[in-house]
Amino acid sequence: MSQSLNRVTLIGHLGKDPDIRTTQNNSRVASFSLATSESWNDKASGDRKENTQWHRIVVFNENLIGIIEKYLKKGSKVYLEGQLESRKWTGDDGKENNTTEIVLRQYRGEILLLDGKSDNQDASPSHVNDVPEF
Repeated sequence: MSQSLNRVTLIGHLGKDPDIRTTQNNSRVASFSLATSESWNDKASGDRKENTQWHRIVVFNENLIGIIEKYLKKGSKVYLEGQLESRKWTGDDGKENNTTEIVLRQYRGEILLLDGKSDNQDASPSHVNDVPEF
């Protein structure tokens, strides 16, 4: 069997407010950083230890971008599903750069808002995915 799977599932907090841009072909793109953390007690010292990983999230799904724009801000807790994508580019200094991002594309992404409703928000959808219904 030569099938494969590229799926990333994360639960974390936004590191800053989402950045929403419009591309040259008039489609929108949302991006934000997501922190995931694990903590444990060090057996040797008894101290509490924590390790935080930062993930770059890029969303090309217009329905999810509407939710992101309306409900997410720095510190928001979310569950998301996307896929890993790596890309290369040459910077202004001529140096080649590489990055790996978690990408939510049209019909291939999901976001679950894990924060409770705040007083200044309308009733927000808690679960949004963009899988077409047949």
